[in-house]
Amino acid sequence: MTEFKLKICCMGAGYVGGPTMAVIAKKCPDIKVTVCDISQKQIDAWNTDDLPIYEPGLLEVVQACRGKNLFFSTDLDKELDEADIIFISVNTPTKTQGIGAGRAANIKNCELCARHIAKVATSDKIVVEKSTVPVKTALAVERILRSNEKGIKFQVLSNPEFLAEGTAIDDLFKPDRVLIGGQQTEDGLKAAATLVDVYANWVPRDQILTTNLWSSELSKLVANAFLAQRVSSINSISALCEATGADVSEISRAVGMDDRIGKRFLQSSVGFGGSCFQKDILNLVYLCETYGLQECADYWNQVILMNDFQKKRFSEKVVANMFNTVTGKKIAILGYAFKKDTGDVRETPSMFVVRDLLQENAKIHVYDPKVTREEMWSEMSYTCGVNADNTPNLEESVVTSADAYSACDGAHALCTLTEWDEFKMLDYQKIYDSMAKPAFIFDGRNILDHAALRKIGFEVHAIGKPDPEKFPEAVLKV
Repeated sequence: MTEFKLKICCMGAGYVGGPTMAVIAKKCPDIKVTVCDISQKQIDAWNTDDLPIYEPGLLEVVQACRGKNLFFSTDLDKELDEADIIFISVNTPTKTQGIGAGRAANIKNCELCARHIAKVATSDKIVVEKSTVPVKTALAVERILRSNEKGIKFQVLSNPEFLAEGTAIDDLFKPDRVLIGGQQTEDGLKAAATLVDVYANWVPRDQILTTNLWSSELSKLVANAFLAQRVSSINSISALCEATGADVSEISRAVGMDDRIGKRFLQSSVGFGGSCFQKDILNLVYLCETYGLQECADYWNQVILMNDFQKKRFSEKVVANMFNTVTGKKIAILGYAFKKDTGDVRETPSMFVVRDLLQENAKIHVYDPKVTREEMWSEMSYTCGVNADNTPNLEESVVTSADAYSACDGAHALCTLTEWDEFKMLDYQKIYDSMAKPAFIFDGRNILDHAALRKIGFEVHAIGKPDPEKFPEAVLKV
């Protein structure tokens, strides 16, 4: 029987817990890592090669460790009791009702985890917040754990994730930094040092930052707020570019060459999505409001308002350029995931465009290489409130296609809404020949060769790009 120097249990087998624990197991063969979840379906999937989430490189990491020092289980009580370190990696969604609805994070799941740990643990533990949480959540977790009547001591740490979906495995193997926050006491510093030693198996120690608990918790929210702010900033400029004839890609390049600004997150698009940006900014807004900092709250809320404006502006651009009506017209949606190399549809901009076009009575055909119809409808119902019960003929109005060519066959327009690489390689002459005329392309990611498409015969509209009809002097003639 293998002897492990340390045992880790992760509560939550989702987008963060699964990949993070898989990489820890890969890099630390002398540590036993068990990922637990109350969903038998989720755990069963992790124990096959058809993993419940798609992430490039994840399957290979899981296959290398599973059954050796990486395990997936629903036997939560046993694994919690045996663990030295427990990670809490559960969903913290935005509240939908009650105080702070629409902005505050609901930390119910974190509290339930803490109560269960206190209930089943029979020895001292280090408990690590991996979930993105509001500042001072660790205090609530600590109070619950401390209220156990068995004399067990717990140390609570904050260890936020800084992963980007689609590159999560690379981010875990080569992180910019690992952040660990703990109480500035002898026991707190000792607990932090234990977790530092885990990451130090592959991360240089000068890239492992230790802070107090509150700095760590807040850093995660601030990091996502800053990234989303850059997206909304360049998207605001894209609207100005379309009005003036400037090219947002040229502006992004010119601005990004300034070392003080940098090049990343300056690609204009239909808007940002995913589980983190909007949720974390709204959480930050609520925190500012809670502490009486209304001007700060208004500042960060504008990032969300700009993102909503960009998504709506794209939908309106489609309708306006198609003779102010898309009723009965087939529109192909290429890409439903919120970004390439993931199947995640949470807060995806595609969903809002589909919703808007549905309201205009368009016939929508969606193709995405990694998103299932079930996932599409689940998120549409949860976020937009659109489902078969309240929307007549929904199933007939939105078709999921097996490939891009069938989605575009007979379409009046196609919209690229996810930057999948395969969309750059399509035979657009074949697509043009199959479409109704005039054939429109609305490039929501600026990934296509617009000049080549116009030469084929498409009428092309893109984010932040000059319209050749309005600004002929600004568009290169082919």
